[in-house]
Amino acid sequence: MAAASDRPALRRGLRVGVLLTLIALVVFSALMVVYAKYQSRVLFVELQALQQVRDRMDEEWGRLQLEQSTWATHGHIEDTARNRLQMVLPESKNVVVIW
Repeated sequence: MAAASDRPALRRGLRVGVLLTLIALVVFSALMVVYAKYQSRVLFVELQALQQVRDRMDEEWGRLQLEQSTWATHGHIEDTARNRLQMVLPESKNVVVIW
């Protein structure tokens, strides 16, 4: 008879254990949701900072391409050749055309 009276107490103990385990899992899950949200915000701030850096680099790249195209114009190259290097066009008698 003692064994039969212990069964309800054992079942209540088991139910309490399961209930406490479920409560612990729910609390743990809630803490993980908060942590995930925090990480999401940190990464979003980092993403915005990196996008600003990317935008500044794109602007600088555009300026550098414009500067390169300015320096590479035929007129600028010809002026540099004439003024800095004292180069001149050869006379037509000094030009040899090879076919």
